[in-house]
Amino acid sequence: MRYLIILFIAIPAAEIGLLLFSGKTIGVWPTILLIILTGVIGAYLAKREGLQTIRKAQEQLRSGQIPGEAVLDGICILIGGILLLLPGFITDISGFLLLFPPTRRLFKFLMINSIRKKIKRGNIKIIK
Repeated sequence: MRYLIILFIAIPAAEIGLLLFSGKTIGVWPTILLIILTGVIGAYLAKREGLQTIRKAQEQLRSGQIPGEAVLDGICILIGGILLLLPGFITDISGFLLLFPPTRRLFKFLMINSIRKKIKRGNIKIIK
């Protein structure tokens, strides 16, 4: 919980500082256009990757498999899409990293390890 409080304070402060620096360096209008452009590209990529993930999950369900990896992909794509719609360069970079499949693997690995640790500690219980 304390990490969330730090993130809610640190990330917006860093975003504002970076936006001010960008506005001063390349100008206000190019900065605004860049923010809008990353939002539009991000929405397109999130839609494309999301539809691809839904198809993958449907294929796995048809073949009788549990779509675990597709669910993790979907979570990463959802978070990445939300980050890309937020104004700012730090959230845009984070969002793009979550949307691209090669970098998404790292986040999925971290999520799986986090879930495994919580299961070992007893924070998550699996009922059969």
